[in-house]
Amino acid sequence: MDRNSPNSQAWLPRRECLQVLSAAGIGACLPRMSPADQQHGVREPKRVAAIVTVYTPHSHADVIVGKILAGWRQDDGPGPALQLVSLYVDQFPHNDLSRRLADKYSVELHDTIEGTLLRGSGKLAVDGVLSIGEQGDYPQNEKLQTLYPRRRFFEQIATTFEQHGSVVPVFNDKHLGPVWQDGLWIYQRAQQLQIPLMAGSSLPLTYRAPDRTIPMKSHIEGIVGIGYGNLDPYGFHALEAMQVVAERRRGAETGVRWVQCLRGDAFWNHIDSGWLDRELIQAALGVTRLAKDDLRSLTGEDFSLFLFEYEDGLRAGLLHLTEIARNCSVAVKLAGQARPVAMRFEERTEPRYPHFAFQLRAIEKMIHSGRPSYPVQRTLLTSGILDRALRSRVEGSRRIETPELKIAYDPVDYPHATLQ
Repeated sequence: MDRNSPNSQAWLPRRECLQVLSAAGIGACLPRMSPADQQHGVREPKRVAAIVTVYTPHSHADVIVGKILAGWRQDDGPGPALQLVSLYVDQFPHNDLSRRLADKYSVELHDTIEGTLLRGSGKLAVDGVLSIGEQGDYPQNEKLQTLYPRRRFFEQIATTFEQHGSVVPVFNDKHLGPVWQDGLWIYQRAQQLQIPLMAGSSLPLTYRAPDRTIPMKSHIEGIVGIGYGNLDPYGFHALEAMQVVAERRRGAETGVRWVQCLRGDAFWNHIDSGWLDRELIQAALGVTRLAKDDLRSLTGEDFSLFLFEYEDGLRAGLLHLTEIARNCSVAVKLAGQARPVAMRFEERTEPRYPHFAFQLRAIEKMIHSGRPSYPVQRTLLTSGILDRALRSRVEGSRRIETPELKIAYDPVDYPHATLQ
């Protein structure tokens, strides 16, 4: 696959980030303003459409789209330079918010995705699209992947673009797919129509404790992650946290050779074998919030070990501690440094899940610039790793060779959240 060129828009170095989103209570590195922006002090909002599975309290639609409607704190204060003009909702559970909020903020509700994008005009009538296929009542397959309609959403979005001869940037929330074939199809369809596409978890952009950044082109000799929660939805978050660190190694990203999922005694036997650096494992555990210290007592569904090897030989392991860990963490071994570098990826709830605000900043930047803020290939790769790990899990933990995951791309030095 083609390498993704780094985004060329200028960003302030972290040491010079003096502007703060004071209304949101969060610090952020902001893009340099254009001369027109500097003259007028604000950018004209871009019109966006949201295609969502459900819009309920604390859903992804709520904590992403809600910040467009009601500001960073979702209290009708300042927010992004985006205007939600139309909305499609796939399911309406008893605690639906969409109808009330659409009425309050004068947002058009449509019963088709095409109608949401055209808005009765006969042509594309939005500047960007948010596709949020997360939460809702959908079936699971044998790998326990919830079959959210992300491909269906994107297929209808792309068909509308094609029929009307115009495209706008699209953000796909979380992993592409979640089934690999669907994720690959979305990526290839976007490439075919030259749709600016961005996707992924909010964790690569969230706060880190300690607040650490691995320098670009680092010589990384090993990487270990800690994850928690159900394997499909939360395993993806943990893999994205790992990948946003791993991709910064020298040589950029070249993809993954094979993937395996181990459980039970095989989990501990592999840990004891030394295939993964034990010091790295301890470093990752050291910054993780754990419900219990005696990990050797874990049984049953409480843990899994995702193993994978990159094309350049880098070994990686994700310890997924379902009922024990309370967050995702990553530790890396850097050449020439005696101790591993470890960091916890924070998931704060106030003000109104702020890591999603930082994700929305990246979405806002893409919609205004017409270029993804960071490569969608990262999410294509993590989607494939997770799908193959879940397949290994149901096929007796066999190692799965992954020539399809030979996905090469150049990372972008995009800033994560930081407090000043």
